[in-house]
This record gives sequence, structure tokens and C-alpha cells, in this order.
Amino acid sequence: IRHRGPDWSGCHVVKNNIFCHERLAIVGVESGAQPLVSEDGNYVLCVNGEIYNHKHLRKQLKKPHQFKTNSDCEVIMHMYDEMGTDLVNHLDGMFSFVLLDVKHNRIIAARDPIGITTLYYGWNSKMPEAVYFSSELKALNEECDKILAFPPGHLYDSETKETTRWFNPTWWDEHKIPTNPADLKALRESLEKAVHKRLMAEVPYGVLLSGGLDSSLIASIAVREAQKIANGTATEDDQFDESGPKSWPGVHSFSIGLPGSPDLLAAREVAKFLGTIHHELTFTIQEALDAVSDVIYHLETYDVTTIRASTPMYLLSRKIKALGVKMVLSGEGSDEVFGGYLYFHQAPDAAAFHTECVTRVKNLHTADCLRANKSTMAWGLEARVPFLDKEFLEVAMNVTPEEKLHKKDQGRAEKYIIRKAFDTSDDPEAKPYLPDNILWRQKEQFSDGVGYSWIDTLKAVSENKVSAEELAQAGSRWSKDTPDTKEAYMYRVMFEQWFPQPACTASVVRWIPRADWGCPSDPSGRAQKNHDQAYD
Repeated sequence: IRHRGPDWSGCHVVKNNIFCHERLAIVGVESGAQPLVSEDGNYVLCVNGEIYNHKHLRKQLKKPHQFKTNSDCEVIMHMYDEMGTDLVNHLDGMFSFVLLDVKHNRIIAARDPIGITTLYYGWNSKMPEAVYFSSELKALNEECDKILAFPPGHLYDSETKETTRWFNPTWWDEHKIPTNPADLKALRESLEKAVHKRLMAEVPYGVLLSGGLDSSLIASIAVREAQKIANGTATEDDQFDESGPKSWPGVHSFSIGLPGSPDLLAAREVAKFLGTIHHELTFTIQEALDAVSDVIYHLETYDVTTIRASTPMYLLSRKIKALGVKMVLSGEGSDEVFGGYLYFHQAPDAAAFHTECVTRVKNLHTADCLRANKSTMAWGLEARVPFLDKEFLEVAMNVTPEEKLHKKDQGRAEKYIIRKAFDTSDDPEAKPYLPDNILWRQKEQFSDGVGYSWIDTLKAVSENKVSAEELAQAGSRWSKDTPDTKEAYMYRVMFEQWFPQPACTASVVRWIPRADWGCPSDPSGRAQKNHDQAYD
């Protein structure tokens, strides 16, 4: 997994524990090499991720502690020293970590609330007492005969050998329907704060810009917040690290698509409006097809939707890293939080709409978060996702679904409330966040927006590669997740070439369209019957 951390390789062995780490240096660049070992040798720590409130947490420590680095992650082991496993409830960030308490030979492993960073754990039946952890499946598949995705918002404790959920937000029960009216000011301010805290970096950074609502909003806020910080006009907040804009003036934006694709045209318009330093990558169908097998190797999934959307993102990430950028902001999560996918139009009622939103947010680690993390980290690039900020989710997930529903007769597009929260048309003195045609642009899934012929070609290629007889016999070859299309069959074969061990499929989850809502079997947004309907 060296692709995830090309800046440093570290290894530490103590008692019967081996810690290895491949580092991508973004904060504490000069001093933060891992594994981290406490000054007294009592704790060893490996972390993948970012702790945005690390400065605040250092100040909250009650005992004097000797910090060896400027890394945002080191505070984790000092917090464990004071409060044990309760430390996870105080972390604001995206993270997967494994910590060793040397004195008690105790292992603690934890993953962030939504699963923005990846984590797997596995076992070998010949050594049942051993537990293996890794950021990716490919480090475990030849050693373990049982491998699972470590669940988001959970903590493993070797003392009990149990994995328990520590993340318990107010919105977690999908059957508890909220009744709070939308607070547009709270939505706007909490998302602005989410972007602000994610500008923590000692290296060049940027934003992924598809030209759709989500990425455009993140880009717009990033430009505003970066300007405030760089100019010294930001509200003083010692809780968060503002190193990025202070070190790297100007916000870079990045987009990808086939020549003339909807995303490229929209992204170009947004970049010009915001004044970002814009970089545009066009790709050919053949370049994307050639990359699919490698994409599956990095994604470690055979899910059709994820592979379609990840391939352009994988190609773009390579270009971004070549430009010297190590961190990007991205717009994942908004469609799940606000019911933005076009199939949500088919929700039978508000309660079903909300239940689906919560379910999709809970499963983001199997799809969009997995894509955002692994497509970028394949090239040593880190993606941060403000829409999945803990505080923002507390606001957005507790809004009554009645206000999230698409209502064409009332002029309410999908994701109406987040659009309205950033609509300044009522205030002639206010500077607009986005052009109106972008703020109110209909949803395009990333795999559609980069160019419609991309998906059409994938279907055509699989049609030629997979025979009708092979598809008919798929059930005898794979009893779990039996492919139901030739495209799915093609991906499953590629996955098996990289990961032939039976244990590898246990961590894969497929996106299943809501057939009970009348949705087509093809997960593409363009397949939804309302894709071509314009809003009045």
C-alpha cells in the first residue's frame, strides 16, 4: 500500500506487535513520521487521516505531556493516556487508527463516524489470537482467511475482543423522523465552518470541481474562507489549524471530462466566476478503459456504480499529484444527506425519504467515501469531504424531510434547502456564492457528467466480452452478489483476477437501486425517468 503514503515508510516492533506505516505528509511534514511512539515508550500509534481540532485538544489535556512532533495525530495517544477509549468522542476529523498500550499489551483500533478513511481487519484460522489491520484489503488477502471492512464509528478493544459503536448522533435511528424546520443560516454557517477547518495543510491543496452543485459550493466556500484567512479577516478560532491558506495563496480547482462534456463546461464557468486557478483534464474513452482493471485493484470492489465514477476520478488524481498537490476538497455526501439523487423523486412519502437518506449516509463507506478515498490515495492524494462533517450532519440530518422533498409544482428542485441556504438573491448587497444556473443546476452523477458516452461504451465493451451463456451461468460461479448484467460480470472477473481468495468478497457491498420505488436496474442517474425533465 505504498501508493497511499509515498513520503515515508516506518516500522516499529514491540513484544508481539508489528506496526508499519506508509506516510503521506500533509501536517507536521518535517516531524510527523509514523509509527508514532510516546516519549516514555508506553504507546505506539499508526493513523491514517486528519484531526482538525488537534490544537484545541492539546490545550484541553490536563496533565503535562511531552509532544515529539507537530503532527495533528500525536494528540491521540496523549488523550488515551488521560481518558482511555473515550478519546474518540472528542476527535473532529477523518481517521482510522491502531494504538498499542504497551504496558497492558492492549490494542485499540477505531474508525471515523462515516468511514471517510478506509480500514479493514482480518484473521488467520491457523493463528486465531492474531488480529490484522490495514487501510486496504490487498495487505491482508494473502495472510487472512477472514477479512471484514472495519465498521465506521466503531472501536475495537483487544481486552474484550469486541468491536462496539462509539458514534451515537441524534439522527442515527432512521425510523425516527425529525420535525425541525430547516434553519438555512445554520446550514450555511456549519458548512462554511466545515470547509474552513479542512483547509489545514502545510502542502499545496485544491478543490475537485465538477461544476455540479456540491463541488461548486465547496469551491466557493473554500475561496471565501481562504481569502479571509490569508487577509487576516477570518474570525479568530484557535480550535482549528489555518495553515493552508497562510502557506499557499490562491485556490486551485480541478475538473475532468470527455471533450465537451457537461461537467467540463459547467466547471469552467464556476472557476471563472470564483477566480480559482483552474486545471482541466480531458480523457479519451480508451484511456479510461485501459485504467478500469487498475481502478478495481485500488478500489477493491466490483460495484458497478463505484467503478464507473471512480475511473475518471482516478485519472484526474494522477494529474493533480503530478502538479505537486497533495490534498483536495471534494463534494461527496450531499446527495445522501439531502436526497439529491434523482431516484429520490420516487420516494412514496416523507418518512420513506428520510429513512433512505439515513440508510445511504450510514452506507457511504461502501460507495462514495470508498471512491473518494481510494481513487485519490492510489496516487498519494488525500480527499477531504466537508459535507460529512459531524457538526454539519447534526444540523442537516435533523431537518424534517418535508422540506427536503423535491416538489416540482412548488419550484423545489432536489436539495432545495441547501441551494436556498446559499442563495443571496434576496440581498442585493450580498456577494453571490455561485451563478444562479449553477446553484440550481439539476443533479448529474459524476460518471454521467464527465460524458454520457463513457457509460455507453462500458456497456458496449462488456456486451462483446461476456457471452449470454456466461451471464446465465454466473450464479454457479458466484453465489454471493451474482452479477445480473454483462458489465457487472466483467468487473467481477477483473476483481477476481486481483483478489482470488474467497475472503475478499466479504467486504464488498453493491449499490442496489430501489426497485420497490420503481427505479430502473441501471444505477446511472441518466437512467432515471426524470433526468431529462427541466425545472420551470
